[in-house]
Amino acid sequence: MLSPDVNVLKELFAGFVRSRHVARHFRRFPFLDTFARSNASRHVSSTLSDALIAIARCDREVVLDNLRASTEGLTDEQILTAREVAGPNEIGHEKPLSWWEHLWHCYKNPFNLLLTVLAAISFVTQDETAALVIGIMVALATMLRFWQEGQSNKAADELKDMVSNTATVMRRMMIETPGVPAGANDDAPVVTALVSQRMEVPFKELVPGDIVLLSAGDMIPADVRLLSAKDLFVSQASMTGESLPVEKFPHLSHPSTTNVFELDNILFMGTNVVSGSASAVVASTGGKTYFGMLAQHATASDRVPTAFQTGVNKVSWLLIRFMFVMSPLVLFINGYTKGDWLEAFLFALSIAVGLTPEMLPMIVTSTLAKGAVYLSRKKVIVKRLDAIQSFGAMDVLCTDKTGTLTQDRIFLERHTDAYGVESDDVLELAYLNSYYQTGLKNLLDVAVLAHGEVHRELDVTSVYRKVDEIPFDFDRRRMSVVVSERREHHLLICKGATEEMLGICTHVRHGEVDETLTDQHLADVRAVTA
Repeated sequence: MLSPDVNVLKELFAGFVRSRHVARHFRRFPFLDTFARSNASRHVSSTLSDALIAIARCDREVVLDNLRASTEGLTDEQILTAREVAGPNEIGHEKPLSWWEHLWHCYKNPFNLLLTVLAAISFVTQDETAALVIGIMVALATMLRFWQEGQSNKAADELKDMVSNTATVMRRMMIETPGVPAGANDDAPVVTALVSQRMEVPFKELVPGDIVLLSAGDMIPADVRLLSAKDLFVSQASMTGESLPVEKFPHLSHPSTTNVFELDNILFMGTNVVSGSASAVVASTGGKTYFGMLAQHATASDRVPTAFQTGVNKVSWLLIRFMFVMSPLVLFINGYTKGDWLEAFLFALSIAVGLTPEMLPMIVTSTLAKGAVYLSRKKVIVKRLDAIQSFGAMDVLCTDKTGTLTQDRIFLERHTDAYGVESDDVLELAYLNSYYQTGLKNLLDVAVLAHGEVHRELDVTSVYRKVDEIPFDFDRRRMSVVVSERREHHLLICKGATEEMLGICTHVRHGEVDETLTDQHLADVRAVTA
């Protein structure tokens, strides 16, 4: 007798799931996607492109005049005025949720909503025990997720506050210097003058018109227009997907181009300098940059649900749909056959409660929270619990270790020659190379320059003079400076990776003697540097 009834129920349920009228209620409306692809985004992109093309086609003097800038840098008054107009040089991030919004996001899922309805109905029908149990399960699952994600977000925000990227700029500062007294008994007057100085400032403090100095390894802090460049190669992979660096020039080779990424003298925020050096003027900052525009559209779109969320939602809706089929069916059959519709309703309600696994949200949340706690012990912060499953599904995770979360410093403890013997000559040559290198940003250079005693012993400023600089590039794979000592002779000092330097060397210094570089010498050097 049961087999035909089961088959009938299966057919009814299958038809219910396939019904278009039912499926449309659980399908996401594409309104936001349509809005994101509307003409508004294309209009903003076109406006920004036209502005950058116009700046690229103008002479550098016209660009500086339009931005009210000078090659010596901006004054404090000019910076304040520009910041009032342009605002801080920050990209619009996704706004953090308030605590009640976060709590609502932790609560709202199909299962929690269904359990809340069942708890309310159980309470109305005076089944306080069932209502209490269901309510406790929902509250525990919600509060556990809320607390765990709140702790992760707090830790992530604290780490974010530690991150501070800086740029080298030219600024005109008011400097007070003692003047010449009018008489022997007079006090020396204080003379104030605007002096152009090179300084490091955080990215967010840049304004349009700032003069930025760039060198190998630097991130482009804003959309800038080149004023001068020497062997400058920039990686635009983050913007265009090009794998190879692009050479940039202070002039525009093709004035008729309408593609902003083909402008030779425009650098974009989010790209980075691979080799060479340059100076540029900031054209636009923050959300008015190309990168900022892309970030605004990215933060405006909805988060894509993870595979875990999709799977949980599918199971939840399957159980809900099955309950919506069984409960009305039991209510109708029981009420029609017995005539007591109140008892039939209570029986159908008990069927609905029995079909709904009250512990499912709690089990899922506690399992994810356990994974988050385990990862936190491994120094990994997971802001969204749903991402735990995605981490578990990874086979290979590639990361880039930076110095942002460490001291971000390198200490030079030993300086040796090719045979591992400490040598002051090596330190002196390294100091001269780092001192005269354009854009002192490399942490290795900073570590070398920390030895100020070398500067005093060599008397660098009066004895040595920089003649030329050959920036790092992908062909030579080394960086070189040419200095002259008291105008007597020129000295070329090169630095690079060990194998690159050994590949071009023909001699090695052993003490005070220069010897021919043999295979045995190469083996000895590699043993020292291993």
